[in-house]
Order: sequence, then C-alpha cells, then structure tokens
Amino acid sequence: MHAPVVIIGSGPAGLLLSHLLHVQGINSVILERKSRDYVEGRVRAGVLEMGTVDLMKRVGVDARMNKEGIIHGGIYISVNGKRTHVNMQELTGGSTVMIYGQTEVTKDLIQARLDHGGEIVFEAEDVSLHDIDGDKPRVRYFKDGNEVEISCDYIAACDGFHGVGRKSLPGVQEFEKVYPFGWLGVLAHAKPVADELIYAKHDRGFALCSMRSETVVRHYVQVPSTDKIEDWSDDRFWDELRTRLGEEDAELVNEGDVFEKSIAPLRSFVAEPMQHGRLFLAGDAAHIVPPTGAKGLNLAASDVHYLSEALIAKYKNNRTDLLATYSDTALARVWKAERFSWWMTSMLHTFGDQNEFDGRIRDAELQYILSSKAGLTNLSENYVGLPY
Repeated sequence: MHAPVVIIGSGPAGLLLSHLLHVQGINSVILERKSRDYVEGRVRAGVLEMGTVDLMKRVGVDARMNKEGIIHGGIYISVNGKRTHVNMQELTGGSTVMIYGQTEVTKDLIQARLDHGGEIVFEAEDVSLHDIDGDKPRVRYFKDGNEVEISCDYIAACDGFHGVGRKSLPGVQEFEKVYPFGWLGVLAHAKPVADELIYAKHDRGFALCSMRSETVVRHYVQVPSTDKIEDWSDDRFWDELRTRLGEEDAELVNEGDVFEKSIAPLRSFVAEPMQHGRLFLAGDAAHIVPPTGAKGLNLAASDVHYLSEALIAKYKNNRTDLLATYSDTALARVWKAERFSWWMTSMLHTFGDQNEFDGRIRDAELQYILSSKAGLTNLSENYVGLPY
C-alpha cells in the first residue's frame, strides 16, 4: 500500500493537514492510536485565532463553527477583584477570536474527512517509522492483530507530546520549563460569568472564567502541582473561584452541574528541529505551551498551514525549498507564541513569592500593561494571533 503522505495522529493538527492537502488533490492516510470515541471526547482548548478560523473556512469545514461559535473582541483582566476590559478588536484594528471548543473542531474535521472518503485508521497500534532518510519512507502498524505497512513520500507526525514522531527524529534538542502549579478545570452546565473571558490574578492564585457556549462554562483555578482531583469537591471549587474573582464578580458566578473535572500540569516545551529527512513534526509533537495564552491549538494550525503549503509546492510545482525551510519557518512563530504564553503565565500566576522581589516585579509588570495603551496593544496583538 502506498500513500503520498502518512499523517500520524487525528487531533486537529493531523486532521486539518489532511483537509488542506485534500482540497489540492493530494491524498493522505491518517493513523490514530486511540478510538474515534476517545478522540472526539478529549477536552482541550476553546479559543480560536482568526488564522485558525480562516483555515477551517478554507477547507470548507466551518458550517457548524459559524453557527455555534462566539466571536469575542476582548478579554477582562481582574486583579484582586478589580476588573479591566481589554478591547483587543479596537487595539488591533479589527482582529477578534472565536470561542469554539477543540472537541467540536475535532468532531467536525473527522466527520468531514469521512464524508469525502478520506481514510482514518483508528486504533492503529505500535506505529513505527522506517527509512525516513530515504526517498520512500515506510510506516508500520498493527490493526486487529495484523501488521500493515504503508510506503509514502512524506510522514507528518501530529501525534502529540508522547507520540512516536519526535522519538523517531534524530538529533533533537529539547527546551523545557516546568511550572510549579497546574490548572484545575471544570466543565459545567451554567451561564457564563461575563460576556468575555475573565483572567483573574489574586493573592491566592490565578483563575480563569471561560465558556464553551452560552450554556456551558469552562472555569479554572491555579492549584499546586501536588494536588489531586479528590482534594477538590465541587463546593470547594466554586468557593475558591468566587474568592479569586472578588466580591463583585463572585455574585455573577452561576453554579451548574459539573460534568468534567481535571487537573492539567503546566509546561513550556520546544523540540528543534521539527524535521529530518522525510519526517515532519507539527503541533504538540514539537511544542507545548501553558494554556494561559490560548496558543496550543492555534500553533498546531499554523504549523500545518506551513507544512501544507510546503507539500503543495512540492506536488504542484516540484519545489522543495519550502519543505527544506519548514522547521525554521514554523519555529519562528512557535517561539513568539512560547514567549507570550510564558509571559502571560508568569504575570498572572502566583509563585509563592509575591512579597519578594520577583513577585513584586510581576505585579509591576501587570500594572504597567493595564495602564499603557502600548502595553495593552502588545498583549492584544499576541493574543489574537500573530500573522502567518
């Protein structure tokens, strides 16, 4: 069996890449380790940059997103209960973001892929990559106990932080920062606290009031990395969220039925380079950002934008220059997003040293940003997404 491009992983990166290639007549096969139900049930990000929205429109998978997605032109930043509105649309000359869950993006992309006859092999086990330095790399996997081998021209590893892609890439240099806290997040059937997201800094720690729709909220509180889910009853979560929002906004919190609760560790991570031979990394396989800057899914989208353009140039015009420079091109944007995500995380969280020098510096940084049009413009340009 032969396919021009084998894509490892059916998260948004792999799925979006398959669609970008499909609309240009380039076939691909997607291999996914998990079941379809598992993939479609993963709870992830919910803020889409306009670049990501435009890519969904480009591949024609935007009908439900346009109907159900919520356009936001700004955010709120709260400091010990005092809330400031950041009008990003005004500060950036019209740019906005869209609230539409990654779970929904994934469902839409999977259904569209299957509707146009694209192949996704779910529960493909023990995937291994071979001959990535040659002209005809091969991918082996097991399905229902049988070994299958696919020859291809290129392999796109969109298989996440723990996937086989990065492990198969020789000479990788890894850069990592692990934060001493995580985010306890809940999904609940409730009305949102405000019309836009609230990023709250409080002496007790960070909190975020987000949403997935007008009837489903996604809220987070910063917790020590040692905390466990069983440490946090629903009542304790709601009480802590209210405390960190301050008295005025606390009254706006609508407690609802919590139907998902999890703790996510925070880390910054980059692997360089993002390519070797015929193997290319995209998305979480190459980089992780703390969720404070809403960049994880959006970086995956920009990666596959660059990779699809490079593959299209090869297949349509026999150009290899974009493939050769893919890693450098993608990493230039990745590192800017890493910086922004680190900066937002550092500025808005407590590190147990708020009464020491570093803590006071972070407080001063945030106060400057909130009092400066230049500072707010800097934050806004990065939040809505830098150009591709």
